[in-house]
Amino acid sequence: MTDENVNSDICMDMLQQARDGVIIIDDRNCIVFFNQAAEKLWDYTAAEVMGRNVKCLVPMEYRDRHDGFIAHNRETGMNRIVGTSREITFESKNGDYVSAEMSISTALIGADKKRYYMAFMKGVTEESHRKKLLDLQNTVFRSLSGDMMIQDVADLVCQGVEDFVPNSVAVLMLLTADNTLQILSGSGLPRRFATALEHMTLTEADIAALANDLDEASSVVWESYRSVGISLGLHDCWASAIKASNGKIAGILALYSRNQHKVAEWPKRIVSGAVPFCGVVIEQYEARQHISQLANYDPLTGFLNRTSLHKVLKSMISQPGDNRFAVLLLDLDRFRDINDALGHVQGDTFLKVIAERLKTLCRSNYVLSRAGGDDFVIVIPNATPDMAVDFTKTIIKAMERPLDVAGNQISASFSTGIATFPENGPDGESLISHAEVAMRQAKKEARGGYRLVNTIDSKDAQDRLVLGSALRDSLSKGLLNLHYQPQVEARTGEIYGVEALARWNHPTLGNIFPSRFIAVAEETGQIEAIGRWSLEEACRQLTLWEREGVHIPVVSVNLSAAHFHNRGLVPMIAGLLEKYGLAPERLTVEITESVMMEESEETMNVLSSIRKLGVGLSMDDFGTGFSSLSRLTRLPLTEIKIDRSFIMNLETDPNAQAVTTAVIGIGNRLGMTVVTEGVETEAQYDLLESLHCDVLQGYLFARPMSATDLAAWARQPRLLMPAMVRKTDEGKKS
Repeated sequence: MTDENVNSDICMDMLQQARDGVIIIDDRNCIVFFNQAAEKLWDYTAAEVMGRNVKCLVPMEYRDRHDGFIAHNRETGMNRIVGTSREITFESKNGDYVSAEMSISTALIGADKKRYYMAFMKGVTEESHRKKLLDLQNTVFRSLSGDMMIQDVADLVCQGVEDFVPNSVAVLMLLTADNTLQILSGSGLPRRFATALEHMTLTEADIAALANDLDEASSVVWESYRSVGISLGLHDCWASAIKASNGKIAGILALYSRNQHKVAEWPKRIVSGAVPFCGVVIEQYEARQHISQLANYDPLTGFLNRTSLHKVLKSMISQPGDNRFAVLLLDLDRFRDINDALGHVQGDTFLKVIAERLKTLCRSNYVLSRAGGDDFVIVIPNATPDMAVDFTKTIIKAMERPLDVAGNQISASFSTGIATFPENGPDGESLISHAEVAMRQAKKEARGGYRLVNTIDSKDAQDRLVLGSALRDSLSKGLLNLHYQPQVEARTGEIYGVEALARWNHPTLGNIFPSRFIAVAEETGQIEAIGRWSLEEACRQLTLWEREGVHIPVVSVNLSAAHFHNRGLVPMIAGLLEKYGLAPERLTVEITESVMMEESEETMNVLSSIRKLGVGLSMDDFGTGFSSLSRLTRLPLTEIKIDRSFIMNLETDPNAQAVTTAVIGIGNRLGMTVVTEGVETEAQYDLLESLHCDVLQGYLFARPMSATDLAAWARQPRLLMPAMVRKTDEGKKS
């Protein structure tokens, strides 16, 4: 035997006993060497594979193309494998998956220089698999802590699990509140099979079984659908339920195999190892969904909130083509009465019941929103005005049936405003504003009915829209200001106080008359904001004058009827008095006759509470409405203001004189201060003084002026009428 033969035998023996698997193939890709370590890896004996094409050892998905890979290398010398090391996963004889680190070398052998290939296979231990699972887990956690979308993180998990098990599809599902499955990730799953899973509803028995044994997930997502799966190329499944930190079943991780022969337990271990961080992914998804829900939906009804509604409208408007839709703004009638009768908790229950009824009336493509308080918005796609009216009538009819709220049968109705795109505005804000104006008209003229935007004078509506938007902007930027008109004591000419009057000079719209913007504020729901601002600004200015050495005894502030429905009005006034260190008698709140006419228990309680603070209450413009003098005795008033309309003709109109005389007499007898507005001439003054009117206000003494001008006016000598001079002289003599 030659030395060459001895050396050859030694080398072959060493390869046979090597700890790593060694496989050698000839120029026909047939196996010519298969050592003992390779036998253990594949669970084949050498006799079973010797002489066979090496593709019998490679993963199923690559077998048809494997000869082509080798041929390409033989012909070109170009490759991605020879001379490198890489990890591969293959199937053993018994169907189990085996991972190994593979390195391939090649050489030209024999006189004919035939190319042989030799592969070294180092088996990857289970510890190595655990390390890779840990790496995947760390990657997932880093992704969750960053800005990556949850959907992308779920895809990352499924891709990682699929990399462990060739020719497989990983699917991550969460269990929804209504016990259905929602697929977070599983792009490789056939659509028909995915649809079947998502249409399944788990029973309480299913969920109990999963909680008792996580592996029961396989029967839930596979056994019932095996025939469907096989028809779609899926042949096996490993699945595990996922428990949340609170112990409840949160979802399922499933791994489906496309391999036709049975595969052993390795995929099951991969699924079990990935379940813990899948639970974290689901919890993060639900947390982000909850945050999104809070940001985009009304928590009481589940409808879109106002911000989200505007996003939807913007999207609908931006769609290409000749699209159109209708916007219905529904305002509950007399909701305040329901709140008062049942309490706020049941009031919220009532709103939920209302929302459920609306939902049953709407088709799936309608957009529902709770725009705030007792206002709801419904957007109807592809709707003409006639279609919107027909649907509104359906709502009106449905609301005729009483609602059951905590055992109480309650009837309710909506006043509805209808706007349509593109006729009533180029954007969502315009549409909502127009619908709101129409709703207010319906509430005023046809409570429980509806009004279309196109039934309102378009110029007036546009004017209100522009002014309303500008007013809202001016309020937020502090562009309104107060002017002050002095009130003087009729007998002495001394300053009695000032009335605070809101003024608005817009940078582009110019000076807006109070009668105009106050009406807009009433219609657009901004009047309360103006009242709150006026109260604080007047209190602030009173203390500022005091620091400047100008003493103004009282400031009067006008409030609308809406303020007296707000239980927060009294604590707000008390807070302002404390904040600015003012005695309560230095503030007077002026109310309108509409407040007196209402005489509701709630309003009366608010008025009484204001008086208990020590703040004055003045009846503004008395005599212009339908109130009677007898009502004065039932209100805690400290002051009556006679409207200027009576003073204009006071000298010539006997009726005006009679009413003025009666009001002054009643006020004096009830111990109220009587203030007369609109005094412009000395003759008017003389007559009012002779009738014993207490306080006068009008151009005869001063026009409304800025705070700075008022301070200057207050420092000047008073204008004294002859009667004032006589009273002063009489006082000196006595």
